[in-house]
Amino acid sequence: SDGGKLLVVPMVGSHWLSMQEVVEKLSERGHEVVVLVPEVSWQMETTQAYKVVTYPVSQSLEELDNAF
Repeated sequence: SDGGKLLVVPMVGSHWLSMQEVVEKLSERGHEVVVLVPEVSWQMETTQAYKVVTYPVSQSLEELDNAF
C-alpha cells in the first residue's frame, strides 16, 4: 500500500510494548509515523524508525512508580 501518515499516542505500559513492533514495521513500509509520548514514562524509548514528540507532564517518575 502507499505510505501514509500515522499519529500514535500509546498508553504507558504493556500496550506500548506490544504496539512498538507494529509501529516500526509500518515505518519500514513507508508510513510517516509520529509517536507522542509523555516526558516521564516507562520503557518508551526513542528510535530512528519513527519520529518521537514528547509533551510535558506534571508528575515525576517517582510519582508514577508510586501510583502503580
